Amino acid sequence: MPSSATAVRDHSELAGSVAPSRRTWLFALPETRWATLALALFLAGLAAQLSGAPPWLFWSLYLACYLAGGWEPGLAGLRALREKTLDVDLLMVVAAIGAAGIGQVMDGALLIVIFATSGALEAVATARTEDSVRGLLDLAPDTATRLNPHRGEETVPVAALEVGDLVLVRPGDRIAADGAVVAGASEVDQATITGEPLPMDKAAGDEVFAGTLNGTGSLRIRVGRRAGDSVVARISGLVERASRTKATTQLFIEKVEQRYSIGMVVATIALFVIPLLFGAPLTDTLLRAMTFMIVASPCAVVLATMPPLLAAIANAGRHGVLAKSAVVMERLGATTLVAFDKTGTLTHGAPELTEIQLLPGAGLDEDELLRLVGSAEHPSEHPLGAAIVRAARQRGLELAEASEFSALPGRGVAARVADHLVQVGSPAALLTGLERVSQSYAEWRGGQVGASQGGAFFGVAGPVVGPAATTTPRGVCLGATTPAEWFGRHALAPHPAADATAAAVARLRRLGHTAVVVLVDSRPVGVLGIRDQTRAEAAAAVAALTRLTGAVPVLLTGDNSTTAARLAGEVGITEVRAELLPEDKVNAVGELRAAGHRVTVVGDGINDAPALASANTGIAMGGAGSDLTLRAADAVVVRDDLSAIPAVIALSRRARRVVTANLVIAGVFIAGLVIWDLAGTLPLPLGVAGHEGSTIIVGLNGLRLLRRAAWHRAARSGATA
Repeated sequence: MPSSATAVRDHSELAGSVAPSRRTWLFALPETRWATLALALFLAGLAAQLSGAPPWLFWSLYLACYLAGGWEPGLAGLRALREKTLDVDLLMVVAAIGAAGIGQVMDGALLIVIFATSGALEAVATARTEDSVRGLLDLAPDTATRLNPHRGEETVPVAALEVGDLVLVRPGDRIAADGAVVAGASEVDQATITGEPLPMDKAAGDEVFAGTLNGTGSLRIRVGRRAGDSVVARISGLVERASRTKATTQLFIEKVEQRYSIGMVVATIALFVIPLLFGAPLTDTLLRAMTFMIVASPCAVVLATMPPLLAAIANAGRHGVLAKSAVVMERLGATTLVAFDKTGTLTHGAPELTEIQLLPGAGLDEDELLRLVGSAEHPSEHPLGAAIVRAARQRGLELAEASEFSALPGRGVAARVADHLVQVGSPAALLTGLERVSQSYAEWRGGQVGASQGGAFFGVAGPVVGPAATTTPRGVCLGATTPAEWFGRHALAPHPAADATAAAVARLRRLGHTAVVVLVDSRPVGVLGIRDQTRAEAAAAVAALTRLTGAVPVLLTGDNSTTAARLAGEVGITEVRAELLPEDKVNAVGELRAAGHRVTVVGDGINDAPALASANTGIAMGGAGSDLTLRAADAVVVRDDLSAIPAVIALSRRARRVVTANLVIAGVFIAGLVIWDLAGTLPLPLGVAGHEGSTIIVGLNGLRLLRRAAWHRAARSGATA
């Protein structure tokens, strides 16, 4: 059938060479095998009947069609009846048997064929939903080349890899585990995971995913997750759970279905018994009752909801958004307000060096300053130090060997680089000392403090000056050196240096940077500005969500108000709630919901998990998200692409529209056929064709959301809503 061919074609496009042939994949489903056999037997019986064969022959073929297409739904219906529930499948089988009982065996066989075909269509939709994403697991190799410092290279099963193992990926190989590149450079095709159309350049520090295809270079990867915790493994688990859940509309329909089916059986019996009491012919009465039971059955209504939502889940999964259930996919479309976390969500969550400001009299250019600082920070494990080293390497600077390295938590680092003492630290640690030196210098010049030996003066935290100097929390106390001797020895008029440094720090802080002070040989020479870079797509995503929901997103962050306001201004957010603890975020979400909004919260950190759980819908950033956040979220953006959020909301809204359209189609068909049967004479074959045809129509309508074009249209509608 066309729908089945389309389903298999799209599956093959996803799974590539790993997928079996279209015909093999299609007939792997028992529903499609039995439906095909039932169709073949029906066509053989029809041919025999039209060719004038003996009745026993075409009757045998039709009855075989009954068995092939009806045994499974009939058995399922009997099991449901044993649990005191009335299954629509059983009603269809009974109607077909009733048709045969009054001599309409061909009509009953046609009902079985069409009903089996619609069941196979539903099975194909469900299987495609699971297989289109779970098939990614087949793309990950079974073995990996692990590098062992003692035994060299060894081939091991992927399941045996542990976090921290070093893996070699040769050109053309598939990457065996999620992790980070520690050496080498290459281009990696990540389309199976992220949907990116072009290979991505990968170098040291970049993240890679299991199942993606390495290009022309060789990579050494540090395993970051075990096989069972990889992105593709999580995708598999999420989709399996999604396929087992029911959307709100579906659950409502299933509750109504039982009452409706019982009422339909009662009406069918009444439609059969009452006319007989008034002398109506048995055959005509039974035929009308059987036709009524067929056309009034809610098959199309039942199939109207889940296929579109499951198809939307599969399509979003292909493009890097994992909805954990059909309930989630339905609920996303109801979003009226989006609330964002800041760090790791609207920003990358990793500090980057963005500005270098040289101070008066530094005697260095930017590259030389960055080379000294990068060399001093190279042994450090602090994220800010890593950002500085990364910036130095990006400029192609050669870092020198640092000696006498020391680090003070919360204060900074000091090391000797090329005969220079380089100190890098926070203004709280270094600038305070400068301010005290400036104050002491001014007081000494003004005669407010005696210049005798033993005066207490504070210098910059650094090399000890004077025979009796002692370290204090505010710097170095020069207990045995006069101010004149100290200032003269260092040829430093400290108050201009302190003022310039303080001014640079204040300016960078106003711009939302973290300021780092640099001293070389105890002299302030520069201030570095480091900040968490805003995601390039953040402003466009905020604008798209504003158009889509009609409300500007809200920023909920634990960061300080100044930094939060600066970021909000960059991306177009007007309402900012800053310096929030996790419980404060939950309260903020509660306030937004109390105001009538259906809130979707987007976050990545552990502190965001409570807010995600308390929102109508929670979306986690998959790359940077903590395990707790990923568990608490209803959906996960695997590739951390904010532009996928308005796209998936738009896709959800389209799925909701398809569900509504399906319900209308099903309702119109059922009402029209029932009225025709009650008010006139509806031929049984036409009733079967109309009823089962409506089932196929709603099934095909839902399957449209599996096409890649559906995602692209959703993305465009989100951008232009």
